Amino acid sequence: MGERWRLLVAEVFGTAVLVMGGVGSAVLATSEPLSIGTYGVSLAFGLSLLVMVYAIGNISGCHINPAVTIGLWLMRKTAARDVPFYLIGQLVGAAAGAIIIFLIANGVEGFDPTNNFAQNGFEEFSPGGYSLAATALAEMVFTALLVFVIASTLHPKFPAAGAGLAIGLSLTLIHLISIPIDNTSVNPARSFASAIFAGADAWKQLWVFIVFPLVGGLLGAYAWMTIHKQSAS
Repeated sequence: MGERWRLLVAEVFGTAVLVMGGVGSAVLATSEPLSIGTYGVSLAFGLSLLVMVYAIGNISGCHINPAVTIGLWLMRKTAARDVPFYLIGQLVGAAAGAIIIFLIANGVEGFDPTNNFAQNGFEEFSPGGYSLAATALAEMVFTALLVFVIASTLHPKFPAAGAGLAIGLSLTLIHLISIPIDNTSVNPARSFASAIFAGADAWKQLWVFIVFPLVGGLLGAYAWMTIHKQSAS
């Protein structure tokens, strides 16, 4: 198997695990009396990413997020010719993870995924009723933060063994802050996964969780390059 196909398969696997761990915890483990709550879902997303960094980081770098791929491409840490393989793998993996969670959740009589599949949303579909403007700002800022941390772990002076911890805990922190805003995307593939089964309302708002995380990824990359250039001078 060629290197790019290994990369694609790794991204499929990693993104599926992220969706099963994060979206899956929100769908399957937030009903009373056994709810893990916002803290548990935040930790589940962070742990999923942390584990995958160590599991597939040596194969694909464990992007499992189109915003990360675009950000690292801007920093020239990902070759342009590899970008399509990353993106295809991430979308396929997201769909696979969503299908698995749906099949499990459907094992409970009366389960309806419509607007009930951990989808991202704003205004009437925001957990806290936050506006489109607030949601867009949150997605840009927190995706930029995630990409900035990921880029920092690639610095030669950063201890490689700590990369998973730094990245996974960053995603946990981001979820703790922003789940009340829009259920936290910072990852277009994760939002796509939820929209597959959540229904028309999720699809109508999905563009927000594609556009603004991608913009945030570029902003995070630019911020890292600016600081890195200054520190090196």
